[in-house]
Amino acid sequence: MDISILIWIVVGLIVIGGVVLLVRAGARESASEEDDLLASRLVEISESGEVTSLEDIELSQPFNERVIVPILLKVGDISARFTPQHLIEETELKIELAGNPISASASVFLATRFVIAALLGGGLFILFAISPPDIIDMNPYLIVLIFTVLGFFFPQLWLQGKIDKRQKEVLKAMPDALDLLTICVEAGLGFDAAMSKVSEKWENELSLAFSRAIREVQLGKLRRDALKDMAARIGLAEMTSFIAAVIQSEQLGVSMSKVLRIQSEQMRVRRRQMAEEAAHKAPVKMIIPMAFLTFPSIFIVLLAPAAFSMAESFG
Repeated sequence: MDISILIWIVVGLIVIGGVVLLVRAGARESASEEDDLLASRLVEISESGEVTSLEDIELSQPFNERVIVPILLKVGDISARFTPQHLIEETELKIELAGNPISASASVFLATRFVIAALLGGGLFILFAISPPDIIDMNPYLIVLIFTVLGFFFPQLWLQGKIDKRQKEVLKAMPDALDLLTICVEAGLGFDAAMSKVSEKWENELSLAFSRAIREVQLGKLRRDALKDMAARIGLAEMTSFIAAVIQSEQLGVSMSKVLRIQSEQMRVRRRQMAEEAAHKAPVKMIIPMAFLTFPSIFIVLLAPAAFSMAESFG
């Protein structure tokens, strides 16, 4: 096998390993960094009645809980000391907007960015150091720098993709959810009970947001504060407008069913406008694949026989 091909295979494995590290380490790290994994494991062993030592209990934990998560927590603590507070708050907000897909705090997420960048840059540097000097035409230090920067910004791009996907899913589910809210309220249910019906009816990001807001209300938070926090966690202008209309209807004594029906109609108009906008963008997006894929094939099929005939005639 060519050595250059082997190097690019190793680069791909390093990238995949960094992604797996981000997902697995974040999934194992709980929302509260102060949870003692060893203590929870000790409780499980004591309940089962097994007699074992503390060292055996610690070694029985998965590798990422024993090694990877503590390293990320340590790196996160160190990075948090030198990271501006507004950047940490902005990262926490983005994690909330994404639905907290990895159950990680802002400091751990920032630590994963440094870890993945170090893995990519360090791995490629070692790989190029032990490889022959003329194995590739490009400057190896430039490649190391590029992949280090990519490794640093990849978690951020991945998180932004999660945010966009979640917001699109919420926006798509809002018209049907508002219709169901309207029907439930007109049938005599309260707004909280109607939200419960919506959360029970579907399993999507909007229903999860409704169920979380309901739990917050049940724990004692004011409903308007719970709804405002829900709109802030979603980050959509349509959701913010809907929550503002609901809160104003409560304060002014306007009929909730009328407000919900108006909001439902507006959301359906908005979804129709978005569909028309996407349809109008489709011809523009089709130009690139048509120019680089479809038209060359057509030209080859139509002009190749004529080209061969002309070559034979003038040959």
